[in-house]
Amino acid sequence: MACNRNHTNVQNIMANLPFDQGGRGRHKCAACAYEQGYQLGFPENFNIGDIIDNLDYSQAQNQRHKSPHAAFALGFLNGVIDAYK
Repeated sequence: MACNRNHTNVQNIMANLPFDQGGRGRHKCAACAYEQGYQLGFPENFNIGDIIDNLDYSQAQNQRHKSPHAAFALGFLNGVIDAYK
């Protein structure tokens, strides 16, 4: 299923992520990965592979062909930073 969420609020972030055309995250929505990472902020137990596997396929905006792994990590980092503001 293709992602139909509105990710306009993270397009600048997506534009700066590394490209990723292979492996487990191929064609997964990096914007969704970023948002999930951001919301987790303080994980107790999670499996990044499970999170990536359950993402929707990407849209054709800045998140297309971007690394969902990098997006998740950046979202997680930003979530932790914002939690301490």
